[in-house]
Amino acid sequence: MSVDRYLASLAETLAAVPREPLRAIEETLWQTYLRDGTIIICGNGGSAATASHFACDLAKWTISDGRRRLRALALTDNVPVMTAWSNDTAYERVFVEQVMSLYRPGDTLVAISGSGNSPNVLRAVEWMASQGAVTIGLTGFDGGKLATLAQIAVVVPSHFMPEVEDVHIAICHSLAVALGKRIGIECL
Repeated sequence: MSVDRYLASLAETLAAVPREPLRAIEETLWQTYLRDGTIIICGNGGSAATASHFACDLAKWTISDGRRRLRALALTDNVPVMTAWSNDTAYERVFVEQVMSLYRPGDTLVAISGSGNSPNVLRAVEWMASQGAVTIGLTGFDGGKLATLAQIAVVVPSHFMPEVEDVHIAICHSLAVALGKRIGIECL
Protein backbone atom coordinates (compact mmCIF):
# COMPACT_ATOMS: atom_id res chain seq x y z
CA MET A 1 0.00 0.00 0.00
CA SER A 2 1.38 3.40 -0.93
CA VAL A 3 1.53 6.33 1.47
CA ASP A 4 -1.11 8.17 -0.56
CA ARG A 5 -3.47 5.19 -0.52
CA TYR A 6 -2.94 4.64 3.21
CA LEU A 7 -3.74 8.27 4.05
CA ALA A 8 -6.81 8.24 1.78
CA SER A 9 -8.06 5.04 3.40
CA LEU A 10 -7.38 6.46 6.87
CA ALA A 11 -9.38 9.61 6.05
CA GLU A 12 -12.31 7.46 4.86
CA THR A 13 -12.18 5.34 8.00
CA LEU A 14 -12.03 8.38 10.27
CA ALA A 15 -15.00 9.92 8.48
CA ALA A 16 -16.99 6.69 8.99
CA VAL A 17 -16.52 6.58 12.78
CA PRO A 18 -19.95 6.94 14.44
CA ARG A 19 -20.19 10.29 16.23
CA GLU A 20 -22.92 9.55 18.76
CA PRO A 21 -20.75 7.26 20.93
CA LEU A 22 -17.99 9.89 20.80
CA ARG A 23 -20.39 12.49 22.18
CA ALA A 24 -21.41 10.03 24.90
CA ILE A 25 -17.75 9.42 25.78
CA GLU A 26 -17.03 13.14 25.94
CA GLU A 27 -19.99 13.65 28.27
CA THR A 28 -18.96 10.68 30.43
CA LEU A 29 -15.41 11.99 30.81
CA TRP A 30 -16.80 15.46 31.59
CA GLN A 31 -19.05 13.99 34.30
CA THR A 32 -16.06 12.08 35.70
CA TYR A 33 -14.21 15.39 35.99
CA LEU A 34 -17.20 17.11 37.62
CA ARG A 35 -17.48 14.41 40.29
CA ASP A 36 -13.70 14.56 40.85
CA GLY A 37 -13.15 11.03 39.58
CA THR A 38 -10.13 9.61 37.82
CA ILE A 39 -10.05 8.51 34.20
CA ILE A 40 -8.19 5.19 34.19
CA ILE A 41 -6.90 3.93 30.83
CA CYS A 42 -5.47 0.59 29.66
CA GLY A 43 -4.42 -1.24 26.49
CA ASN A 44 -1.76 -3.55 25.02
CA GLY A 45 0.95 -2.94 22.42
CA GLY A 46 0.06 0.07 20.28
CA SER A 47 -3.02 0.51 22.45
CA ALA A 48 -0.74 0.69 25.52
CA ALA A 49 1.08 3.57 23.85
CA THR A 50 -2.28 5.20 23.09
CA ALA A 51 -3.35 4.72 26.73
CA SER A 52 -0.20 6.45 27.98
CA HIS A 53 -0.51 9.20 25.39
CA PHE A 54 -4.19 9.80 26.25
CA ALA A 55 -3.46 10.00 30.00
CA CYS A 56 -0.70 12.52 29.30
CA ASP A 57 -2.92 14.65 27.07
CA LEU A 58 -5.81 14.58 29.53
CA ALA A 59 -3.55 15.64 32.38
CA LYS A 60 -1.79 18.37 30.39
CA TRP A 61 -4.20 19.74 27.78
CA THR A 62 -7.02 20.22 30.26
CA ILE A 63 -5.16 22.58 32.60
CA SER A 64 -6.95 25.89 32.99
CA ASP A 65 -5.88 28.67 35.36
CA GLY A 66 -7.90 28.63 38.53
CA ARG A 67 -9.58 25.30 37.74
CA ARG A 68 -9.19 21.97 39.46
CA ARG A 69 -7.04 19.63 37.39
CA LEU A 70 -8.38 16.53 35.73
CA ARG A 71 -6.99 13.23 37.04
CA ALA A 72 -6.02 10.61 34.47
CA LEU A 73 -3.68 7.66 34.63
CA ALA A 74 -2.64 4.83 32.37
CA LEU A 75 -2.27 1.38 33.88
CA THR A 76 0.40 0.76 31.25
CA ASP A 77 2.84 3.23 32.82
CA ASN A 78 4.01 1.13 35.78
CA VAL A 79 6.12 -1.53 34.08
CA PRO A 80 7.40 -3.09 37.34
CA VAL A 81 3.82 -3.67 38.54
CA MET A 82 2.80 -5.08 35.17
CA THR A 83 5.72 -7.51 35.06
CA ALA A 84 5.23 -8.53 38.68
CA TRP A 85 1.57 -9.44 38.14
CA SER A 86 2.40 -11.15 34.86
CA ASN A 87 5.14 -13.21 36.51
CA ASP A 88 3.33 -13.97 39.76
CA THR A 89 -0.16 -14.70 38.41
CA ALA A 90 -0.99 -14.30 34.71
CA TYR A 91 -0.72 -11.56 32.11
CA GLU A 92 -4.49 -11.33 31.92
CA ARG A 93 -4.45 -9.94 35.51
CA VAL A 94 -2.04 -6.99 34.93
CA PHE A 95 -4.81 -4.39 34.68
CA VAL A 96 -7.50 -5.82 36.95
CA GLU A 97 -5.08 -6.14 39.87
CA GLN A 98 -4.11 -2.49 39.45
CA VAL A 99 -7.68 -1.21 39.28
CA MET A 100 -8.56 -3.25 42.36
CA SER A 101 -5.99 -1.13 44.23
CA LEU A 102 -6.65 2.22 42.56
CA TYR A 103 -10.41 2.38 41.97
CA ARG A 104 -12.52 4.93 43.81
CA PRO A 105 -16.26 5.38 43.30
CA GLY A 106 -16.76 7.91 40.54
CA ASP A 107 -13.83 6.72 38.42
CA THR A 108 -14.22 5.79 34.74
CA LEU A 109 -12.29 3.17 32.75
CA VAL A 110 -11.24 3.68 29.12
CA ALA A 111 -10.23 0.30 27.67
CA ILE A 112 -8.43 0.26 24.32
CA SER A 113 -8.08 -2.93 22.29
CA GLY A 114 -7.75 -3.03 18.51
CA SER A 115 -9.27 -6.49 18.32
CA GLY A 116 -11.57 -6.05 21.30
CA ASN A 117 -10.51 -9.42 22.64
CA SER A 118 -7.51 -8.75 24.90
CA PRO A 119 -8.15 -10.84 28.05
CA ASN A 120 -6.34 -8.42 30.39
CA VAL A 121 -8.38 -5.46 29.09
CA LEU A 122 -11.63 -7.44 29.37
CA ARG A 123 -10.88 -8.48 32.99
CA ALA A 124 -10.42 -4.81 33.96
CA VAL A 125 -13.68 -3.85 32.24
CA GLU A 126 -15.57 -6.66 33.96
CA TRP A 127 -14.24 -5.74 37.40
CA MET A 128 -14.83 -1.99 37.00
CA ALA A 129 -18.38 -2.64 35.78
CA SER A 130 -19.00 -4.84 38.82
CA GLN A 131 -18.09 -1.85 40.99
CA GLY A 132 -20.59 0.38 39.21
CA ALA A 133 -17.97 2.31 37.23
CA VAL A 134 -18.67 3.55 33.74
CA THR A 135 -16.63 1.60 31.18
CA ILE A 136 -15.66 2.87 27.75
CA GLY A 137 -14.23 0.72 24.96
CA LEU A 138 -12.25 1.80 21.91
CA THR A 139 -11.90 -1.08 19.49
CA GLY A 140 -11.85 -1.98 15.80
CA PHE A 141 -12.41 -4.96 13.49
CA ASP A 142 -15.80 -6.42 14.51
CA GLY A 143 -15.56 -4.92 18.01
CA GLY A 144 -14.73 -8.19 19.72
CA LYS A 145 -16.02 -8.84 23.23
CA LEU A 146 -15.11 -5.31 24.31
CA ALA A 147 -17.80 -3.77 22.09
CA THR A 148 -20.54 -5.58 24.01
CA LEU A 149 -18.89 -5.55 27.44
CA ALA A 150 -18.17 -1.80 27.66
CA GLN A 151 -21.08 0.48 28.47
CA ILE A 152 -20.05 2.89 25.71
CA ALA A 153 -18.06 1.58 22.76
CA VAL A 154 -16.61 2.98 19.56
CA VAL A 155 -15.79 0.38 16.94
CA VAL A 156 -13.47 1.78 14.28
CA PRO A 157 -14.81 0.41 10.98
CA SER A 158 -11.56 -1.16 9.80
CA HIS A 159 -9.88 -4.56 9.84
CA PHE A 160 -6.40 -3.04 9.43
CA MET A 161 -4.67 -2.56 12.78
CA PRO A 162 -2.55 0.49 11.82
CA GLU A 163 -5.73 2.32 10.75
CA VAL A 164 -7.57 1.29 13.90
CA GLU A 165 -4.71 2.57 16.08
CA ASP A 166 -4.45 5.85 14.12
CA VAL A 167 -8.17 6.50 14.55
CA HIS A 168 -7.97 5.67 18.26
CA ILE A 169 -5.27 8.29 18.80
CA ALA A 170 -7.28 10.85 16.79
CA ILE A 171 -10.31 10.10 18.98
CA CYS A 172 -8.23 10.52 22.13
CA HIS A 173 -6.81 13.82 20.88
CA SER A 174 -10.29 15.10 20.07
CA LEU A 175 -11.55 14.14 23.53
CA ALA A 176 -8.62 15.78 25.34
CA VAL A 177 -9.06 19.00 23.35
CA ALA A 178 -12.83 19.03 23.95
CA LEU A 179 -12.42 18.44 27.70
CA GLY A 180 -9.80 21.16 27.92
CA LYS A 181 -12.24 23.59 26.30
CA ARG A 182 -15.07 22.57 28.63
CA ILE A 183 -12.93 22.91 31.74
CA GLY A 184 -11.71 26.33 30.66
CA ILE A 185 -15.03 27.66 29.44
CA GLU A 186 -17.90 25.76 31.09
CA CYS A 187 -16.51 26.06 34.61
CA LEU A 188 -16.56 29.88 34.52
